[in-house]
Amino acid sequence: MCDTKKVGILGVGMYLPEKRLTNKDLEKIVDTTDEWITTRTGIKERRIAREDEATSDMATMAAKRALEDAKLTPADIDLIIVATITPDMFFPATACIVQDKLGARQVPAFDVSVACSGFIYGLAIAKQFIASGTYKHALVIAAEKLSTITDWSDRNTCVLFGDGAGAAVLGPVEKGGILSVHLGANGKQGELIKLPAGGSRIPASKKSVEDKLHFIKMNGSELFKHAVKIMADAALEATKSLGLKAEDIKLVIPHQANLRILNAVAKRMGLTEDKIYLNIEKYGNMSAASSAVAFVEAIKGGRIKRGDKVLLDAFGGGLTWGAIVLEW
Repeated sequence: MCDTKKVGILGVGMYLPEKRLTNKDLEKIVDTTDEWITTRTGIKERRIAREDEATSDMATMAAKRALEDAKLTPADIDLIIVATITPDMFFPATACIVQDKLGARQVPAFDVSVACSGFIYGLAIAKQFIASGTYKHALVIAAEKLSTITDWSDRNTCVLFGDGAGAAVLGPVEKGGILSVHLGANGKQGELIKLPAGGSRIPASKKSVEDKLHFIKMNGSELFKHAVKIMADAALEATKSLGLKAEDIKLVIPHQANLRILNAVAKRMGLTEDKIYLNIEKYGNMSAASSAVAFVEAIKGGRIKRGDKVLLDAFGGGLTWGAIVLEW
C-alpha cells in the first residue's frame, strides 16, 4: 500500500450532442452577430443536448467509449469521479447515476464541483488513489449540460457555452503517465462567475426564477484579467517542478474559454500557436468537459503520440485552477 506507482491514462472517450447551434442561429435569438461573437470569443458554433438528454447520459456515453479504448469493462473500475457543475440533480451524485447506467460494481462514486477546472481536479484525485495502491483503475468523466443554466436572453453569456462530455480511464503504467500536478483556488474571486440561486443561500422560489438567478452570472472583463495570469502561472508551476521548458512540451491543451484568453496565455508563456490545441470554434466553452474533449480529440487526431509530454491547463469558477503534465 505504501509503494507509489506510476499512473497513466489507459483510454479516452468523448460524447457530443448532435444539435449544432451556430452564431447565425443566435442572431435570431438575441441582438448579436456572427462577426461580434467570432471576434470576441473565437466561437462559431456549439453543441446543445436534447431536452431528454441529461448530464449523466452524456457522461455514460463518454465513459463507455473510454472503457472500450482502454480495453476494459465496467467491472474493472474501482472508482468513478464525475466533474460537473450541471449534475442531474443535487443528489444523488451524478457519478452514482453513471455507475448504475454503466452496470459497474458498487465502487466509490462522487462528483467534483470546481467548474472548468473539473477534469484536471478529477485526474489529480484519481491519481492519488491509484499511486497509493488503494485502487487499480479509475474512471474520470467531465460532463456538462450548460444549456440548462444559460440565460438565452443575455447576449454576453449565451454565445459562450455548449454541452458535451469527455472521459479517461486511469491505471498503473510502466513509464510516463502523470508527471506533475498543480492545483489552486481563490475563494475571494468567487463572485466573478457563479450561479446564485438554488442552494441554501438563495433557495429556489418564484422570485429567484423571475430574477433569473438560476442562470450563470459572469463579470467577463474581470475574469479575463485573472484568467490569463492564472493559467500561465499554473502551467509554469507544473512544468517548473519537472525542470521542463516550453520547448519540452509537445502540446498544451488549455480550457477552451475564449480565444483571446488563450492567445494571451500563449504569449505570456512564450508558446507558438502550433503548440496550443484549440477546438473552441466548434464547441464553445463546455466548462469541465472542454479540457476533456480537447484532450480526446488531440489524441484521436494524432496531435499527441506515445512518449509526448502534454500539458493540461484550466481555470474555472471558485476561482479554481489546475495544470497537469503527463507523458502520453
